[in-house]
Amino acid sequence: MPKAVKTSGVNASAIQGMPFETAVKKLESIVESMEADDLPLETLLDRFEEGSKLAEHCQTKLSEAELKIQKLEKNPDGELVLEEINVSGESSDDSASGSPE
Repeated sequence: MPKAVKTSGVNASAIQGMPFETAVKKLESIVESMEADDLPLETLLDRFEEGSKLAEHCQTKLSEAELKIQKLEKNPDGELVLEEINVSGESSDDSASGSPE
């Protein structure tokens, strides 16, 4: 009879609710423990799996933060308005013209 494969103790829902800073610290801790070279292969695989999920979570959080970055601009009436900056760093007005001057 085949031996059951042990699943790691990685709780995906716990990672999803984890603040960015906590996830980064946990990821750093996992990397340090893996670099110690004194862990059995199964433990290394479990830590790698957890670290991969944490890294993905951190990347998602960073992407969400990037999308929330905004800048203040004055509209033609002189009022300050928040304008989202697209990922390339150009405002929507800069990229709308499409023709070089």
